[in-house]
Amino acid sequence: MKVLFMCTANSCRSILSEAMFNHLAPAGFEAVSAGSFPKGQVLPRSLSTLQEAGICINGLCSKGNDAFESSPPDVVITVCDNAANEACPVYFGPALKSHWGLADPSEVKGNDDQVGQAFHSTLDRIEARCRAFFALPFDQLDAQALKAELDRIGTL
Repeated sequence: MKVLFMCTANSCRSILSEAMFNHLAPAGFEAVSAGSFPKGQVLPRSLSTLQEAGICINGLCSKGNDAFESSPPDVVITVCDNAANEACPVYFGPALKSHWGLADPSEVKGNDDQVGQAFHSTLDRIEARCRAFFALPFDQLDAQALKAELDRIGTL
């Protein structure tokens, strides 16, 4: 199963989600990420947060829709935060869609420790959601039931 994590800049939340998902993924699961307006570079704090958590950062880069052109996703998960009035990207393909909103840790104002805590808290939330995803009984879920479970996970 291929999962696409989408946000606006593809420099923080979607990158953290892609890396965590792939770090935890059993065989047969893979994540990519993309942005509707990719920044062109991953935030250094995103990369250092992943490294501190022991997660591989090789190959992570900010990219647009070309990231999945040759291999369309089965599931698309947007991670922008609707509460922050961000425009979530829209995917028009046939994939199952869900929203796992996350506040942008790169927007946190404060000292280095406070910003670092925001990034680690975001990564912890992503980990909890990914673990809930992998715990699903996929062989027992039709598309409608899977969509309901994905939406439920987005509230964790």
